[in-house]
Amino acid sequence: MADAASQVLLGSGLTILSQPLMYVKVLIQVGYEPLPPTIGRNIFGRQVCQLPGLFCYAQHIASIDGKRGLFTGLTPRLCSGVLGTVVHGKVLQELGPGNVQKDVSSSFDRVIKETTREMMARSAATLITHPFHVITLRSMVQFIGRESKYCGLCDSIVTIYREEGILGFFAGLIPRLLGDIISLWLCNSLAYLVNTYALDSGVSTMNEMKSYSQAVTGFFASMLTYPFVLVSNLMAVNNCGLAGGCPPYSPLYTSWIDCWCMLQKEGNMSRGNSLFFRKVPFGKTYCCDLRMLI
Repeated sequence: MADAASQVLLGSGLTILSQPLMYVKVLIQVGYEPLPPTIGRNIFGRQVCQLPGLFCYAQHIASIDGKRGLFTGLTPRLCSGVLGTVVHGKVLQELGPGNVQKDVSSSFDRVIKETTREMMARSAATLITHPFHVITLRSMVQFIGRESKYCGLCDSIVTIYREEGILGFFAGLIPRLLGDIISLWLCNSLAYLVNTYALDSGVSTMNEMKSYSQAVTGFFASMLTYPFVLVSNLMAVNNCGLAGGCPPYSPLYTSWIDCWCMLQKEGNMSRGNSLFFRKVPFGKTYCCDLRMLI
């Protein structure tokens, strides 16, 4: 019980601290660019035309809604985090530790069993918390059209149910689930391969290095599965009655596969993945004096 409470408190603290970052990221993901590009320099020192980064974007939001505006959508996101942590722990507890012996901890069979348990727990948590995730995203996207349709948690639940029914609470669920599952299997499989074949067990600091490899492979797996996150978020706000989810800001997608194909065709599968060095997308027109680059 104490471990669960500490996990909830730690998760809630991280959620609060990262809320402005997620807010900016979501607005960038849906393609909202309120600020013109500026002249900057890339890592090679060459002048380039780049879009404003995280801090400039956050300052723009704060200049309109104040600093409190940077925490829009925090309540449903906190609910999602707390509920997800509880469900995840309960499912793992119900599944038990498994019947794989500790002396075969390096075997791939153990990796498969542990990853399967984790996959079931994460999927259950995602399924239960996705309605809160949808409300979080829509309350953020309201900034684009200056609407107030999804302001309170209870009012948002009533609005979604009245306009879209039960299915409205699960918009974008499939790509989110797929992304989580693929990322988990990639992370654990790559970590197993690195720990088993790339690292020498004779090194004294091997246990510490193996713990680092899990974090590195997790980061690599999340990068590979980022398109699923992007598509899921776009489908969660697609055609929901907000300006940010309808033309001319965003096209209407018939399915998440249609969204995926359109983003891939436009070359926007990584939109929002970077918040600091943001280059102007190819073919996109902005009010930027490119003659300054000569």
